Amino acid sequence: MRTALAWFAGITLSCVGCTTGVPSQVEVPGKSRPLVMGRVIAVITGESQRMYQPQIRSFELEDERTHQRFTVDVQSDDRQFTIALPPGNYRLNRVQISEGPFMSMAEMNTSFSVKQASLTWVGTWRFGVDSPRYGRMVALSIVMDADDRSRAESFLVQQNPAFEGIPVTPVLPDPPTIEARLYEVMPYPRYQSYFRRHNW
Repeated sequence: MRTALAWFAGITLSCVGCTTGVPSQVEVPGKSRPLVMGRVIAVITGESQRMYQPQIRSFELEDERTHQRFTVDVQSDDRQFTIALPPGNYRLNRVQISEGPFMSMAEMNTSFSVKQASLTWVGTWRFGVDSPRYGRMVALSIVMDADDRSRAESFLVQQNPAFEGIPVTPVLPDPPTIEARLYEVMPYPRYQSYFRRHNW
């Protein structure tokens, strides 16, 4: 059975590297870590001959003091996310883009703070992905969309009425716009390994 947090976010939360566990469900504020909310969107910014549209496969957050890393699995081109994090300063340092069997990754660098406040809204993260080519780039633009925030708050309260009336702190990551190089990574189409086994 899905937990409230996983159902709200529509994603699976996982941790990599030197990390501590992420709570698996939405808990009452003050009894757990602060809750961070946002939305991620992926769009192609040019023409593409690939039959698959880009999706955010995952992104990674790093605590700038402890260097603990938290990976959020998204697997979508448009999805809200929530993650419980200890108070501190965090950096978005990596994003993975998938297009069917093709995968690419970019190193990012934008930061935000999580205070002891119960709920933090970090905005709508729009990833604009270049057409497949050499020197492909991805541009991140973060905005404070009032409608996105309102929908996220309403759904959260529906899932756990204890959040009713709890103030949400908007925090805009800095810088709010960045551009980075995309690099193709494994897994790539695996057909070659099949034919390699049948060479003669």
